[in-house]
Amino acid sequence: MRRCNGDGAHQREQTRDGSRTRTWARKSAFGLALAAVLPFGVSVAAPGFEPAAAQAAFNPDGFDFYVDSSMGPIKSRIFRAQDGNTDRVVYALDGQRARDDLNGWEIETEGARALAAANINVVMPVGGMSSFYADWKSPSTFLGIPAGSAAGSGSGASQVLAGGPGKTYTYKWETFLTQDLRNALRDRLGFNVTRNGIFGLSMSGSAALTIAAHHPDQFVYAGSLSGALNLSTPIMRNAVRLAMLDCGGYNIDALGGAKDSSWTRLDPYTNASKLKANNTRLWISAGSGLPTSTDVINMTTIQGMGIEAVALMGTKAFQTRFASVGGKNAIYDYPAVGVHNWKNWEAELARMIPDLSANIG
Repeated sequence: MRRCNGDGAHQREQTRDGSRTRTWARKSAFGLALAAVLPFGVSVAAPGFEPAAAQAAFNPDGFDFYVDSSMGPIKSRIFRAQDGNTDRVVYALDGQRARDDLNGWEIETEGARALAAANINVVMPVGGMSSFYADWKSPSTFLGIPAGSAAGSGSGASQVLAGGPGKTYTYKWETFLTQDLRNALRDRLGFNVTRNGIFGLSMSGSAALTIAAHHPDQFVYAGSLSGALNLSTPIMRNAVRLAMLDCGGYNIDALGGAKDSSWTRLDPYTNASKLKANNTRLWISAGSGLPTSTDVINMTTIQGMGIEAVALMGTKAFQTRFASVGGKNAIYDYPAVGVHNWKNWEAELARMIPDLSANIG
């Protein structure tokens, strides 16, 4: 285990028992209390689950790459590796408030440039708000009222009867990522479609681990940054229900009901044995929930503190579960500071890149 001190302090370790998890949980009553008041993903002051600072916005180094699917044409943004190779490929998944024009990693960070400079090709799917990058059972509707029956006037619950992605059609994101997009990248760009990496933040942190668990022929590396890694617990399902209402007005029952087996399939915690059996290389991180010296203390930051506390608890639970099934091929990174925001995730990506680079292609 290695420890570092300072504003960017973090600790990395290969394995760890559950004693630290219990200690942390006792010390995190404040964060959990905040999370109970400010449910997973619910916006208070800013118009986004992942705070929108728009630091980087459009990156001209990338190009649009459209692929047909059952959801219609889906855009991804492609950033080529600096050395021109086609063997080293990573998918960068967006957060719960994914937009339909650009991926949050491009909007908020310089991650694409950093990855390309490390000679890694970057695939950034665009869209998928609240989808968990899963194959849903049906379009999101409420009370049997067809989507589009009413126009929303803003975001959140006002959008429950509005049309749009995942409402006028059924989300099929897992199929898109592992079949439609995968095949198009191979056939049109010559990209290697095995030994790829995949990572995400928050909503997509759990999605990255889940997709890697079920598609080991495609993904040998998966990274979760502040992910929801114990989705099948009733508390987390209820939190996600509220978050989906707030993030686009989606009905979680279209993804999976309370007793639906979908939750077992989507939960990294219950997929720990698969990840171990696949020998998937994992990078798992979550911040402490404490703000950095440059975070402005406002309601958005306070919300981010509470949500990150919940993410940290679920991440520690996954770590204990993965160790219990004999999983060892993982790096756990717990920064001493960091709330649920893009600044935290961009810093975490920078720490992950060398390990990602060493384990794909």
